[in-house]
Amino acid sequence: MPLPTSPVIRRARLGAELRQLRRREALTLEQVCDRLGWASTSKLSRIELGQSRPDLADVLDLLDVYEVPPPQRDALIVIARDAATSRGWWKALGEMGERQRTYAELEAGAASIVDWQPAVVPGLLQTPAYARLRIAAGRLLDPALDVDADVRARAMRHEVLRRADPPRYTALLAEAACDAGDTPPQVWREQLRHLVDLAGLPHVTIRLLPRGVAARGGAQPLTPYSCYSFPDPADPRTVMLEALTTDVRLVTAVDVDRYERLTGWLLDAALGPEETVATLNRLAVD
Repeated sequence: MPLPTSPVIRRARLGAELRQLRRREALTLEQVCDRLGWASTSKLSRIELGQSRPDLADVLDLLDVYEVPPPQRDALIVIARDAATSRGWWKALGEMGERQRTYAELEAGAASIVDWQPAVVPGLLQTPAYARLRIAAGRLLDPALDVDADVRARAMRHEVLRRADPPRYTALLAEAACDAGDTPPQVWREQLRHLVDLAGLPHVTIRLLPRGVAARGGAQPLTPYSCYSFPDPADPRTVMLEALTTDVRLVTAVDVDRYERLTGWLLDAALGPEETVATLNRLAVD
């Protein structure tokens, strides 16, 4: 069940719009919460920061306080509903960790996605067997990790590339990401063939950055990151930085522009799509 919009991005946009309205009225967090009878400012702060799934009744109350007229009011109500749509979707999906949930929400509503991976195959391109190995390795650091649940959730995320209106997807892989390492040969060959198959889809592009080749000025980011844009140009372009225990979401234009510029340099230095597929085919039979 694909999402027409990305709830996590709609929450960020709704929060920014509500914060702007409050400041336009020259109201403090405390003043707004006093008018609404809210016990503390933390609730409003979390809404404005896009950190909580909004209750439509709360949003309607805020729009009343700010005296927002139609059609702006109607537009914000649509955004608020989009920001809260994920509850039923995730109930149908089943168990999913918070980190993977954020990525899935971004992917579901994206118009375009670019992944940079210096060491492993990106999650959207992983076979179930390869994904299981990667996820199981995480249990060394987090014994509570439910490997089966995460594998099922990742398989559900893969559907975004097979739906009727998929995002444009580009995977930028350092050559090290295509080293088998300790992956069993059968699993690795299956993974490489899967990459070749996906590269045949019209909306999927895979590019390899060979060893010894760097982007302009020697730039070669060591941290995996993903760039997202959305159908509504008013929804903030987003970059996710993947770290060991948490992820960082960047939405300011300055930050996103820098990563998009870096992505352009990486693409300029990488093998072309046809050369990449030829390399993957060669690796699959070696």
